Amino acid sequence: MPWQQKIRYLIGQPVGISLANGQGTSGVLCGTSDNKLLVIEYMYQAQFALKQYDFQMIQDINGFPPCQNPQPLY
Repeated sequence: MPWQQKIRYLIGQPVGISLANGQGTSGVLCGTSDNKLLVIEYMYQAQFALKQYDFQMIQDINGFPPCQNPQPLY
C-alpha cells in the first residue's frame, strides 16, 4: 500500500518515517497540512516539537509494532 494511503490509519499513533535521503525519524503522527506530514517528536527532558516533512521527502511510513509479551517490572 502506498504510504499516502496509510496516513488516515496512523493519525495519533507512533510512527517511523523513512526519508528519501536515507535518514529516518519517529514520533506521533498528527496529520497533514499543505502536502506536509505533521509529526510530534521528542527533543529532550519534557520538550517536544511539531515537525513538518514535505511529502516529496518521504519514502515510507509505518506504525510501531506492539510489544512482545510485556512483563511487569518488579
